[in-house]
Amino acid sequence: MQDLLFHGHGDLRDYLTQIRFEIKKEIEEFDTNYLLNTSEENLVRYVLEKYSLNPPILMPDEKYIYSSNEIDIDVSQDPLRPIYDRSHPFYIKGISITIAIPFSGDGILFRFRPSTFTFNPPRGEIVDQKVHLVYQQIVHNVDELSKEINSRINNIKQYLEWVKKDIEIFGTELEPFIRDTIKKRKEKKMKDLDLVSRLGIPIKRREDAPMTYSIPDIKRKPKIERPVSTEEPFTPEPALDMTEYENILNIIRNMTLVIERSPSAFKTMREEDIRQHFLVQLNGQYEGSATGETFNYQGKTDILIRYEGRNVFIAECKFWKGAKSFLEAIDQLLSYSSWRDTKTAIIIFNRSKRFSDVLRKIPDITRSHPCFKREQRSLRETEFRFILHQPNDPNREIILTVLAFNVPTP
Repeated sequence: MQDLLFHGHGDLRDYLTQIRFEIKKEIEEFDTNYLLNTSEENLVRYVLEKYSLNPPILMPDEKYIYSSNEIDIDVSQDPLRPIYDRSHPFYIKGISITIAIPFSGDGILFRFRPSTFTFNPPRGEIVDQKVHLVYQQIVHNVDELSKEINSRINNIKQYLEWVKKDIEIFGTELEPFIRDTIKKRKEKKMKDLDLVSRLGIPIKRREDAPMTYSIPDIKRKPKIERPVSTEEPFTPEPALDMTEYENILNIIRNMTLVIERSPSAFKTMREEDIRQHFLVQLNGQYEGSATGETFNYQGKTDILIRYEGRNVFIAECKFWKGAKSFLEAIDQLLSYSSWRDTKTAIIIFNRSKRFSDVLRKIPDITRSHPCFKREQRSLRETEFRFILHQPNDPNREIILTVLAFNVPTP
């Protein structure tokens, strides 16, 4: 008689708990430099892919006869047979048929009892990616055998549905668990290295900031967080605080209200002229303690915040001229972005093209860039956010927000 499936190795719930312990153990064993120098998102994806489970899916339409052979069958306990001494085996010739049913997914899940179960689980054997079901008959009864095969298959399929429900719940919790475990481990490592200290970027909000358009009431200053340096190979790098990044983007958004309300004043302006108006608004809300202008531009297109000679926020202002020009803007951002957590933006001004076509093309063009890693949820209908990596290091990630605006046509 074959072994019971979904039985013998304990509850599936306990197995899933053990996987969480293994994940935590592996993350705790990451080398310090590896953990701190590797992109957090890359680590999450690696661990998630390694420990995710795929519920088995049975493919009964692809079943086949694996083997059939004559065997001796003990009928000593058959009450319908006139056997004088039932204390000893009594064999007669019969047939044994093994049916193989392929399945996809993780075969190990056939070993554990799901949270929903019966007290009569199916029997079978897992061989490679197949379920082997063995049937023995003395009387050749095709109808009875077919009925029994279908019954056992349906029983297995029902158990697999219960397994699937448990794995789906586990799957929804797995990524947040991995992300939180990695985050806490990195924080612990940073504290162990005595690298937790906050360095504020030398920028502060002007107390007399003009309130010509809507801005948040909370006073902010862009924060650069850099723990104390050590001689360890890992070198911590300051980053513009994400809240401050969003506030800078909001100032840029609000500037478009000025353009919309005064179209005649902007319809003949060149790219550089419009950019200057954004700089005026940004410097109207922020100031640098060491420089006259916190936000400035270099070359033709850069709006940036610099800290200790490095760029922590960069924006490119571009009139929409098609895919080639847009990809060149991304390349320019990447060439200026030297720190791991640089926040960037591309401000697209659209004058002559159908705006809906421009919005449709932006995500596809960005995905085609060799440094594209992933896309995040769109912020607004005319805005997009992507994660890129530096050309020579996939662990050094850069946030790119694309803001697209219609501007008046001359």
